[in-house]
Amino acid sequence: MAPTYDCADPDSRIEGLSAAARAVRAERLVVLPTDTVYGLGCDAFSGAAVKGLLAAKNRGPDMPVSVLVGSWSTIDGLVLGVPNAARELIEAFWPGGLSLVLPHAPSLSWDLGSSRGTVMLRMPLHPVALELLRDVGPMAVSSANISGSPPATTVAGAESQLGDSVAAYLDGGESGEPVASTIVDLTGDEPRILREGAVTTAEVTEVLGRDVRTA
Repeated sequence: MAPTYDCADPDSRIEGLSAAARAVRAERLVVLPTDTVYGLGCDAFSGAAVKGLLAAKNRGPDMPVSVLVGSWSTIDGLVLGVPNAARELIEAFWPGGLSLVLPHAPSLSWDLGSSRGTVMLRMPLHPVALELLRDVGPMAVSSANISGSPPATTVAGAESQLGDSVAAYLDGGESGEPVASTIVDLTGDEPRILREGAVTTAEVTEVLGRDVRTA
């Protein structure tokens, strides 16, 4: 069984983050805590690792994997352009429960699934996740569960579903309320909310200063 590292213990946290970083760089999978539920993650730029992630979840490429970043500035190298609406939402809600869909930079060689030239980006509000992301760079991350099963809110829940398909488990304790992130699509002329979650439509509207359509 893959090792589990208790991130509440300083020594175990250092060891676990180091092991997780090595695993990501070796194109393997890790489980990490986020501010919503536990995530199953890998190197966003490794097509083989992303395929392994989808296989571990028993999920096809029709639902693209989102990308988590460790800083605001990382987004500039990942997308075709950052519109003012994206800057405003990032300043208001990152790190936190807001995902942004933007056209990805055409120079990037990644395969996140059937994304049709777009990428969904988020900066999570969790110290363990942020430390790992700042070490290894952008990660493709999906909820740590088998497709169709409830997302894991504890590392034990993730381990029971994913087992040895994961190289390292980072235990950040029980997650908070399993509320999904709000998804805002910024690929068109006007912002559009694809899913309302941790950030309300009213909050998005207030920041942008205009009504926002919902899907």
